[in-house]
Amino acid sequence: MFSSPSAPGGATIVAFGEYQPSQVLTNADLEARVDTNDEWIQSRVGIRERRIAGPDDTVASMAVAAGGKALAASGLSAEDVDLVIVATCTAQDQIPNTAATVASRLGIAAPGAFDLNAACAGFCYALGVASDMVRGGSSRNALVIGSEKLSDWVDWEDRGTCVIFADGAGAAIVSASEEQGVGPVVWGSSGERADKIYLRDHQYLYQEGQAVFRWTTTELYRVALDALERAGVEPSELTAFVPHQANLRIVESIAKKLGAPQALVARDIVTAGNTSSASIPLALSRMIGRGELPSGSTVLTLGFGAGLVYAAQVIRIP
Repeated sequence: MFSSPSAPGGATIVAFGEYQPSQVLTNADLEARVDTNDEWIQSRVGIRERRIAGPDDTVASMAVAAGGKALAASGLSAEDVDLVIVATCTAQDQIPNTAATVASRLGIAAPGAFDLNAACAGFCYALGVASDMVRGGSSRNALVIGSEKLSDWVDWEDRGTCVIFADGAGAAIVSASEEQGVGPVVWGSSGERADKIYLRDHQYLYQEGQAVFRWTTTELYRVALDALERAGVEPSELTAFVPHQANLRIVESIAKKLGAPQALVARDIVTAGNTSSASIPLALSRMIGRGELPSGSTVLTLGFGAGLVYAAQVIRIP
């Protein structure tokens, strides 16, 4: 059990789910579209292929697919869920929110439902909110989803971004528990750097890659270590480290600074690309499916992205 003596109750993740579009876009495919090649892409971001949504895939439909799998795996019914949070920064429309639509399509009647935009840290933010809602008694079972269709916001002639971003969704069910299976969230922001990742011309994703790389690799490991300390977990106790899948070089740099060489490091970006708020739950669900994270595993998550915002927490695998 994580150390959290002031908590009125506990919250734990009971199941995960995922969705990836069927269309695979390889580095070779991108060579035919933009001035790049496989060696250039892999050496800079570590990606071999990524999934791109089809015309019938939307942020909502992918969230429904991932959320439905998590709900089925949890053993709960739709009637048991009383809160739905969708973390996304790529919803095509601001009104109505995505969460209420997702809840309705899943047959969840009259839940609290809202979207949360913390970009690539969105799932960690949403998980922190859901956990506190459950611990505080405002919810018994919450469905938390990260869903992104980044391909709608990519300039396919800009090799600096089109090789990175991808689409998909990941979900988790957070339920009341006698024990605490979600550690305290450590979050924050660096708004003075907001111009490092933004929508250029209100249309295309743009980032200053070197500035973001320096920020993530020199500062964020401290956030991860703080999350471990607040959860009462030593680095040596970690089963795995699952950060936002932004860039393989970033992932491996932060992992090295944690001082937990025994921990399995998620490298889902190699075949899934950067799916923003979906990347952490998507990676977790895929790792569990491959048998890499048995029940009871202790996992450190770390999300970071546009804002600039960041969040981390320790979780137990159901």
